[in-house]
Amino acid sequence: MIYLQLFYTFFKIGLFNFGGGYAMLSLIQGEVVTHHGWITAQEFTDIVAISQSTPGPIGINAATYVGYSASGSAWGSVVATFAVVLPSLILMLIISKYFMKYQKHPAVESVFKGLRPAAVGLLAAAALVLMNVENFGSPTRDTFQFIVSVIIFLAAFIGTYRFKVNPILMIVVCGIVGLILY
Repeated sequence: MIYLQLFYTFFKIGLFNFGGGYAMLSLIQGEVVTHHGWITAQEFTDIVAISQSTPGPIGINAATYVGYSASGSAWGSVVATFAVVLPSLILMLIISKYFMKYQKHPAVESVFKGLRPAAVGLLAAAALVLMNVENFGSPTRDTFQFIVSVIIFLAAFIGTYRFKVNPILMIVVCGIVGLILY
């Protein structure tokens, strides 16, 4: 039964995801933390951190971890990973067959104009999902952790946005700073 639930949940996430893995995060959290309770909010935060620092798309890495956690076996990982990828595979096969022929059609152009802001909105939702007590701490419970977390966040944001620091370097530096300060 858990395998069917995993398949259905991750197929649905894969089907309604636009904008890549980061946009998928809010959908994954809503389903696996809030709706099903397969993992805790802290575990989800850890999944995001691990998925960012390991090879592969973040959504697929998260599905693999959640599948294993929910089922207790590698088959859960296989089912969840396959389910999250399957809708994209099917859609890409269909789209690739017809896209070149109809890419300049007004209806197709309109669809893509509508999907762009939706992708940005899903990315913004993913960013807001990660701005929680598990990641930043609480200014009332642990002021030091909160201040350090906000400084690391601002430094990473400014470093990558303004100064175009390589994101991999930024992840490594922020990890080292976190290791030293916590």
